[in-house]
Amino acid sequence: MATRDPRWVLKDRPSFVLITGLVLTGLCALVSFSFDVLNGAPVQFFIALMLALAPVPLLLAAVLALDRMEPEPRSNLIFAFAWGAGIAVLIAGVINSLNLHYIIDAARLSEASARNIAATFGAPVVEETMKGLVLLGLLKFRRAELDGSTDGIIYASMVGLGFAMSENVSYYIAALNSESGVKGLAVTVVLRGILSPLAHPLFSSMIGVAVAYAAQRGGSERVIYILAGWSGAMILHGLWNGLASYGGFPGLVVAYLALLVVLIVLIGVVFRDRRRIVALIQRYLPPYEPTKLVGQADIFMLSAFARRRQARQWARAYGGKRGLRAMRDYQLAATELGLLHERAARHMVDEQTFHEEQRALLECMSTARADFPAPPMRARSAAGGTPPSGYAPGAPG
Repeated sequence: MATRDPRWVLKDRPSFVLITGLVLTGLCALVSFSFDVLNGAPVQFFIALMLALAPVPLLLAAVLALDRMEPEPRSNLIFAFAWGAGIAVLIAGVINSLNLHYIIDAARLSEASARNIAATFGAPVVEETMKGLVLLGLLKFRRAELDGSTDGIIYASMVGLGFAMSENVSYYIAALNSESGVKGLAVTVVLRGILSPLAHPLFSSMIGVAVAYAAQRGGSERVIYILAGWSGAMILHGLWNGLASYGGFPGLVVAYLALLVVLIVLIGVVFRDRRRIVALIQRYLPPYEPTKLVGQADIFMLSAFARRRQARQWARAYGGKRGLRAMRDYQLAATELGLLHERAARHMVDEQTFHEEQRALLECMSTARADFPAPPMRARSAAGGTPPSGYAPGAPG
């Protein structure tokens, strides 16, 4: 008998450290927004904030759509976003302002020239460092959550979206206060909110991929991967800012093409990572067939998003919300079981932890299967040893 609810292995229980961190990031966001209010009238701040928030739900949906195979804990995702929107943007803003004043005083340049230099060579280092710190924290304290490159991209994108949202508020207020006024605001919104909303997530994803890659390995070589990713993020960010500052319209075209190439490469990385997880399921779950918790039809169903979705639709059609919840739990637990075996193979978990989590995941699968809907067709199919119609169409008998 389990001494506690086996769903602890799936549940996302906020810790005291997490709650404290969220409070801290919230306070930093308030301080950052306070500076924005001081730089513009309250009405201007409200307009800028609404414009900055407008694309966020769509962007979050796009990022989270990549996180369906093995969803990350919501608390981790929220903290990453809050870190970018609060701590990272506040500290980076203060340091960037100090750098700008130093360049103006030391080089005796005009403010426009100093801004271009600071944006090209200073801001990328500061901003990518501040965003990357939360990824290093995940590597240090939540290494088990970094199961592959997709996880690194997800967390990096969340911190990047949070950073971009808060930063856009400042840019929009500055545009409203400029001589161009509303026209300048419209141009800024188009450039930052419509044409390049994924810029910061793409920059940070260089670090995210490197940190996730390092999480799967041990030894000093991990430092090399992280430094390579960090350098890639700063170079890409500096290239973007430099082309935008000095290249004019042709520079912007080149910058957008560079981001497009990075986006295509990252999408390829995500799809490759999905194939890796499917291979883990197909490799590690068949030995559990004698437990009756998994069969060929289940493995077939778990091996493709379309078949997973079909199974959830079947569960909801015959079992309502309870059936749907059971199917989701089953799919997540089965996927986590495959990933657990990979972590054990890479010596990322000790034997006691492996057996504890393995037992909990198997109990989750057992509990979930017990709550699967039981229409007459399922009972007849189960008696005949074949999957029910609609559960996993095309599965082997």
